[in-house]
Amino acid sequence: MHLVIFFILASAVDKSCQLTQSDCGATFRRPEYTDISVECGTSSIGLAILICPVVYTGYNESLLILNHMFDDPACKGTLDESVTPPVARFTFPINSSSACGSNFRTTSAPGTGIFSDFSNIQTVNISGVIHSHDPTTGIVTYNAELKYFYSCAYPLEYLVNNTRVDVSSSSISVKDNNGSFISTLSMNIFSDFQYTQPLVIPPLGLELRTKVFVQVKASNLTDQYHVLLDRCYASVSPHPTNSTFFNLFVPCSKHQMTNISENGDGQHARFSFPAFRFLEQQNETISTYYLHCVTRLCEKSTCDDFKQCTRRRRRAVDSDPLKEGMTESTTLSSSKPIVTKVESVLGSKEEDLSSSESDSSVGLGIAVGILTVAVLVVVAMAAVLYRRRRH
Repeated sequence: MHLVIFFILASAVDKSCQLTQSDCGATFRRPEYTDISVECGTSSIGLAILICPVVYTGYNESLLILNHMFDDPACKGTLDESVTPPVARFTFPINSSSACGSNFRTTSAPGTGIFSDFSNIQTVNISGVIHSHDPTTGIVTYNAELKYFYSCAYPLEYLVNNTRVDVSSSSISVKDNNGSFISTLSMNIFSDFQYTQPLVIPPLGLELRTKVFVQVKASNLTDQYHVLLDRCYASVSPHPTNSTFFNLFVPCSKHQMTNISENGDGQHARFSFPAFRFLEQQNETISTYYLHCVTRLCEKSTCDDFKQCTRRRRRAVDSDPLKEGMTESTTLSSSKPIVTKVESVLGSKEEDLSSSESDSSVGLGIAVGILTVAVLVVVAMAAVLYRRRRH
C-alpha cells in the first residue's frame, strides 16, 4: 500500500517537474512573501500561488492541501499554465458550509464616518491556510514545509450604492486587495405592490401622493446573508454632501407616511411612500430628488438582533448624517430621480390677469381725477374773466 501511494505521488511530482527553468523564468527560486494572490469576490474567494517556487522546493500543485481537505476534489488546486508565470489555483464559495474548511469570524465595532450613529458595525473575516504535504517516507526529509495563509475581510454595512471595502490577505505573502459586496446590490423603484412594474415618471412629474415602491436587492450573493436597510432618505442632490434631505426611516423610527413591507428577511428589502415635494423647490414647475439607503448585509442568525433598538443608538432625525466621511466615498443613488408636480401654472396666470386688471382700474381712476381737476380750473378761470369784463 505504501509503495502504491509512493508511485502515485511520484508520478504527480514528475508531471509538475516537467516545468523547466525557462518556463518559470525568475520565479524558479525559493518561496517568497509575494507568491500568493487573493481575490475576494462577491460569491467566492480565489487563490493563486506561483507554482515554480513550489516545484523548486520539491512539491507540485497536488501536494498543496487547502485546510487539511485531503478528500474533497472541489478543494484541490489546479495547475494553470495559460498565464506567465504558471500558478496553482484554488476557488471556493463564500459559504460557511462549503468553504473548504475556511474559518468564519464575525467581529463588531462602533461605526465611524457616515456610520458614526451606529454602535454595532459588523465585519466578517474568512481565513485559512494552504500547506504542503511532504510525500517523503522515513525519519528525515530535505523538503521545506510551505504554508500559505489567506484572509478576506468584508464590512457588512453599505451606503447604496456608495461604499468602500478593505480586503486583506496573508500567507507566506502578505498583500492587500480590494473586494466588495456592493456590486451585488441594486435599488429600483416600482409602481405596484408586487414590485413587478417599473415606475415610469412622466415628463411633467408624478402626481403628489402617488405611491412609490422601492426595492433594494442583492443578486449573485451567497445566501448566507440577508439585506437589512438601516436608513433611507431623499435629497435634492444626487451627491447629498450639503443638500437638503428628508428621512424616510432611520433606526428605530420611520416617517408616518412610510411603509416598510420587508426588511432583513431575505435577499431583498422593500418599502413604499407617497410622492412628496421639497418646499425649497416650490417656485419650480417640478420637484426633483434622489433616494439613498444605508444597507447592511447581516448573517441570517443575526438579522433579528439588528432590528432591536437596544443594539444600536437611535439616530436623531434632525441631525446632519453626512458631515464626515464623504471624502472617502462616491455617492451613486437611485438609477433615476423622483420628479413630482409642484403647482398648476393656471393659478399663476389667473393671478397675473387679476393683477393687470387691477392696475388698469387704478390707472383709469387717476386719469379721471386729473381730468376733473382740469375742468374745475378752467371753470374758475372763466368765472374770473367774466367778473373783470363786467367791471
